[in-house]
Amino acid sequence: MARKSASRASSAARSAAPKVGFVSLGCPKALVDSERILTQLRAEGYETTPSYDAADVVVVNTCGFIDDAVAESLDAIGEAMAENGRVVVTGCLGAGPKSQVVRDKFPDLLSISGPQDYVSVMNAVHTAVPPAHDPFFDLLPPQGIKLTPKHYAYLKISEGCNHKCSFCIIPSMRGKLASRPVADVLTEAEKLVRSGVQELLVISQDTSAYGADLKYAKGQWRDREYEARMLGLCDGLSQLTGRDGQRPWIRLHYVYPYPHVDHIMPLMAERKVLPYLDVPFQHASPKVLKAMKRPAAAEDTLERIRAWRSICPDLAIRSTFIVGFPGETEQDFELLLDWLDEAQLDRVGCFRYSPVDGATANALPGQVPDEVKEERYHRFMEKQQAISAAKLQQKVGQTIEVLVDEIHDDAASVGRSWADAPEIDGKVYIQGLGEGSKLKAVPGQRIQVKVVDADEYDLFARLV
Repeated sequence: MARKSASRASSAARSAAPKVGFVSLGCPKALVDSERILTQLRAEGYETTPSYDAADVVVVNTCGFIDDAVAESLDAIGEAMAENGRVVVTGCLGAGPKSQVVRDKFPDLLSISGPQDYVSVMNAVHTAVPPAHDPFFDLLPPQGIKLTPKHYAYLKISEGCNHKCSFCIIPSMRGKLASRPVADVLTEAEKLVRSGVQELLVISQDTSAYGADLKYAKGQWRDREYEARMLGLCDGLSQLTGRDGQRPWIRLHYVYPYPHVDHIMPLMAERKVLPYLDVPFQHASPKVLKAMKRPAAAEDTLERIRAWRSICPDLAIRSTFIVGFPGETEQDFELLLDWLDEAQLDRVGCFRYSPVDGATANALPGQVPDEVKEERYHRFMEKQQAISAAKLQQKVGQTIEVLVDEIHDDAASVGRSWADAPEIDGKVYIQGLGEGSKLKAVPGQRIQVKVVDADEYDLFARLV
């Protein structure tokens, strides 16, 4: 699902600095691209503004993965063109076959470029309005501009993907796997933690493949060498400590269930890395997975999950699935429901299959009628809701650590446990953290709470 956020970064530049409007759409990987562009704009003396009228130029970072995201991106571009007229488009909709749709619909765009093409964006902005020669750019925070709350940040470890999943066009938009050197990633992570970040969310298109394109080259960080592979990166991240002396939360996303993921489990069992894995299983039927051309399709994922939990019993697993994929029979779907019963995943999202322009799955036989997709979607969600509700009920009475996201005086404050990633998972609602509380908690603080109730997705707690 696309996400829209207009930046309101404060500026140390003089009041005469040129102003840029900025709209950021899409996934966390696109959000990191936006943060990097905004950091470069700030360093060159540009100010950002939430007003189309005040902006000298508007940058729209688009999402182009599914039809709803494309529609939202086109709407955002159209709004920027209507309200301002000087628009630079970047991101996933600016690459691959869909870029021509943008060019045809908006021929007067100043520029259009693909994801992580920061040079093209800056060149287009420079052409529209020259940069200010701002003597204060050294006042930039070392971690750059962030669009997330101060206490958590996305840490992107690679670009692109080497897989050829039949329903996906991300490789055509973001290219092949391009991992960042391990020392660069660890240095960025250290800067973020020193600035007060309490949670690092490690993201990529395939975190399990990190470093494969670098042939797992080692990098020097602090006084040790670390290998550019998943285990080496996690080992380095586990050495971080914040200003308060606490180890930050390290959360892993987009992890494929390869055998070497087993090696991370001891770090999770020791809480050096959060016992949380975001694994895009997508389906359970071998026939459907083969049609999807999924990596690790031949793996016995149930056995792998059992092995992980034998080492780290507290492991929380989230995943996403597609129902109604071309060729999916009722037998395939029933197999998926049985797999859910066995897997007992903690957090699950489900999508009804929809064609994506340029995806090879569009040509597959056995297209599933929309009414069947809808019926299977609701059966799937009913099954998973029951699993989730039962698992959360098991936590009632437990004392858990929670990272506070929001403090409310007139309602329950909001936090998250190790099992909850921001925006996609559940929440922990905490009574008694507002005005008059004995504990003067602030967002980004980690506290101990006792779970007193639960529903299908969320926990309800009070201070210990």
